[in-house]
Amino acid sequence: MGRFFYYIGIKAYGLAIYTASLFSDKAKLWVHGRRQWKVKLKKHFANNQSFVVWLHCASLGEFEQGRPLIEEIKKTHPNYKILLSFFSPSGYELGKNYALADWTVYLPIDSPSNAKWFIEITKPKLALFIKYEFWYYYLSELKRKTIPTYLVSAHFRSNQIFFKWYGGFFRNILGCFTHLFVQEQQSLELLKALKLPVTVAGDTRVDRAWAVRQNAKRFVDVEQFINNRNPLVAGSTWARDESNLLQLWKNYDSANFDCMLIAPHHIDEKRIEKLEKRLGNQAHIRYSRLANAEDKTQYSILIIDNIGMLSSLYRYAKIAYVGGGFGAGIHNILEAVIYELPVIFGPQYQKFQEALDLSKLKIAYPYKNPEALEKIMRLLDDSKVYEEIKLVAADYIKNQKGATTKIMRRLALP
Repeated sequence: MGRFFYYIGIKAYGLAIYTASLFSDKAKLWVHGRRQWKVKLKKHFANNQSFVVWLHCASLGEFEQGRPLIEEIKKTHPNYKILLSFFSPSGYELGKNYALADWTVYLPIDSPSNAKWFIEITKPKLALFIKYEFWYYYLSELKRKTIPTYLVSAHFRSNQIFFKWYGGFFRNILGCFTHLFVQEQQSLELLKALKLPVTVAGDTRVDRAWAVRQNAKRFVDVEQFINNRNPLVAGSTWARDESNLLQLWKNYDSANFDCMLIAPHHIDEKRIEKLEKRLGNQAHIRYSRLANAEDKTQYSILIIDNIGMLSSLYRYAKIAYVGGGFGAGIHNILEAVIYELPVIFGPQYQKFQEALDLSKLKIAYPYKNPEALEKIMRLLDDSKVYEEIKLVAADYIKNQKGATTKIMRRLALP
């Protein structure tokens, strides 16, 4: 019965996306990217005799978790080929030019025939699914063909359907994995109760964030803008985040918060124009125009209207703010914490283990309203509190690094 409803649900989802593609650019990319996928794959994999490692991600966040594994596999087994697949256009569009992937594709929608064809054409010798991807027909076909299949950097909660009395079908999906690598002890205990093979390996995003820090870019124009000031760097912001930050900017005066960098989650022209309108007469400038400004310090707010800068911009921050917490959930906080910074975000963070851990350690600070945001800023003005955060953050990073190595040891690639 569970499989029947799953099949109907997948069909309904596909139909909804096709309908939405008439009105939505993102849905249109989802549909167009999957057209003639068999023809494309047959062309790509014609006469391929290499050892293929298939790594599947839902979107960009999962790709960041998968990258350390791809890099390590290419380093230790340079002759292996990497098949990188995405479910979402937002991940595919940014990952399609990734140099270490030999093929980057959209994953066809889950169905018995699609799964059979996809695996038959690509012939993976190993499959890695990142964090939250549980496609029944793909996983069943991998298991049927005895292809080793692993779930990486997973995080489970007791209220998920896998652990309900009526969740037998979904527990069977978990049983398709050869081994499950989870981020923390709670997930381990939940899966051990189901008698599944599981190991706590941590979150590979910490390894990725550390690698980014080690190779962080410098931006001379940004350095001239900051000019010994103390910036709050706000990354992946949405309108609600920006409204709260602007209210804080107007109402709160602190030497530890005397300029601000805002990197919106979307940077299309209309979105940037709306942000500029919201800023009004506040002294602001776009990054794309900063190079031509004679006196960059006359501006207090810098709008980052460019992709690919954020993870390096946190190096300049006194305090970090990560957006998304007033919507579906926060964006990547690890790329800020890796610089040993206090991080602030909105109330929707419960699905993110790193946010739960860091808030308990008093490194990360969730808030619900502008008044609570100002209270956090006053706390961070205390130099003793701030220095303690840096020490605890450094210790957290030291203890969390190494998930990639743990997973690679268990994979034992031939």
